[in-house]
Amino acid sequence: MGLPLSVLCGQLLVVGLSGTELTVEERTRLSSGHRGGVTFFRRNVATHDQVAELARAVREASPGDLPPLVSIDQEGGRVVRLGPPVLALPAMRRIGDLGDVAFCQRLAEAQARELRALGITMSFAPVADVHTREENPIIGDRAFGTSPETVATFAGAWADGLSAGGVLTCAKHFPGHGDTTVDSHLALPRVDRDVDGLHRIEIAPFRALAARKSVDAMMTAHVVYPALDPAHPELPATMSAAISTRLLREDLGFRGVLFSDDLEMKAISLPTGEAAASAIASGCDVLLVCSRADLADEAHDALVREAERSQAFRARCEDAFARVIAMRRRVPGAAGTFTPHVELAAELARRLEAPR
Repeated sequence: MGLPLSVLCGQLLVVGLSGTELTVEERTRLSSGHRGGVTFFRRNVATHDQVAELARAVREASPGDLPPLVSIDQEGGRVVRLGPPVLALPAMRRIGDLGDVAFCQRLAEAQARELRALGITMSFAPVADVHTREENPIIGDRAFGTSPETVATFAGAWADGLSAGGVLTCAKHFPGHGDTTVDSHLALPRVDRDVDGLHRIEIAPFRALAARKSVDAMMTAHVVYPALDPAHPELPATMSAAISTRLLREDLGFRGVLFSDDLEMKAISLPTGEAAASAIASGCDVLLVCSRADLADEAHDALVREAERSQAFRARCEDAFARVIAMRRRVPGAAGTFTPHVELAAELARRLEAPR
């Protein structure tokens, strides 16, 4: 592979930043190759010009042959990081309820063009969870609908639109977070549906998306599915080879990149370093560590130690890196001119206000 081990492992980490400008430490970690990219939160956003400058700084700090991932959660509804003049979108359930697949794709393409103009290379979307439990505290109207058919159709259209607009896509949360009663930011949820039910409902949209060229990546759920990994009934999908490798790669045939959800979430009870090594060994290609630089360092150190100790783990890191860098090089992230989609926003408002 030719990369120092510290760089090989560092390229599998995508991290949060502390503010609206790079700190000296953040710049150093990027320039050393010890980080493969960043993800933006509201704390990183002041104006859209500032976001574009921050994205440019991330690119310039990173080694020239290792274009960084610059990612964001900008779903719509309650999960957004960027405000006006970026296109304001409702929750995806509202988009699904409109029933217009072509319009859904137009909205996604417009959003992607705006993100790309700001230097953002990946949107952590579409949400491919099926909302099947009313008391679910974390998915709800983030899902396109309550049936796997609706979700597969509209999530596929959203991925197509984002891809046409020039950003990478990431379907989440594999293999499905829609039937939980616990927020994985706060504790470890579980889905007790049987295997047939899981394949018919939760997994069905991901199976459809796995074959779609516009789906560059998927993201794991920090959720336990005893029926999918009966040998390890307390392991979340992020750390389950039965789910992240055998189900996703061998059964669904997905060849894209697999992200972990944020390893800082309270659903993950292991120390961050141990969780990082476990997630990579189980089949994740990229690890998200979204807030704390010290925990990202802990994850990086753990990956390096394990790769030094185990040739099999090093080979897993090399496999992950090859998949990740090929994806990142497809969208190197040159920013363009930001053009607000005023007419489309007005059309969306009219459609949402029209009686149904």
